[in-house]
Amino acid sequence: MGVILELKNVSFVAQNRLVVRGFSHQFEEGKTTALVGPSGSGKSTILKLTAGLLVPTEGVVSFRGKDIFTMNRQENLDFRREGSMVFQDSALWANQSLFQCLELPLRIHFPQMTPGERENRIQAVLRDVGYKRDLSIRPAMLSMGEQKLIAFARAMMCRPRLLFLDEWTESLDDSAAQRLVQLVQRQQKERNTVILVSHDFRIVKNLADYVLMILGGQFFLKLTREQMEEDEDLARYVERGIAS
Repeated sequence: MGVILELKNVSFVAQNRLVVRGFSHQFEEGKTTALVGPSGSGKSTILKLTAGLLVPTEGVVSFRGKDIFTMNRQENLDFRREGSMVFQDSALWANQSLFQCLELPLRIHFPQMTPGERENRIQAVLRDVGYKRDLSIRPAMLSMGEQKLIAFARAMMCRPRLLFLDEWTESLDDSAAQRLVQLVQRQQKERNTVILVSHDFRIVKNLADYVLMILGGQFFLKLTREQMEEDEDLARYVERGIAS
């Protein structure tokens, strides 16, 4: 299906520290790519750069061949509608109710929807993720695991074709985590693109078509699922790298 996202010689400096250096990669449409590596290696920063949430200090990030940061307003809206992010810390709006947090993407990207249609969409997604509590409360009243469920639900509101996941099963019990993994597998069956960061080797092994190991903010190693399955030493190497 071709390349959907490309990073060309991307570097990023934060607080006078070079976090990502000269990173280049092409992400295939319809495939799942896992970014792995030790804590502090730059995985989450690379994910945010790829999602257009951070502006690179150097280099280019392009979506379907178009530099994300030279897009006009409509092109940028189309990109934001097609892609959704689940943040490691959930990043829910503290001064909004859960319903407002979930409704906002629909208001922005589908202004023609009626209040009833928005309500129906929200309830359908919440059934998928397994959240059953009151939506009038604010995020601070939720556990970290419940916040993750709402963050995942928000990301799914606009039926994204491109999903960015940063430790999206962290703080969830096994049952809730498995439910979200199954929802990602549904995305894969629909030939959507997933780029994820996870320290859970089981998730990486079961979901990823490609594994990119990041060390010191740089590309270090790329493996396919087949290589992981056929070479136990490589698989153990990746597992140790994730756990460190």
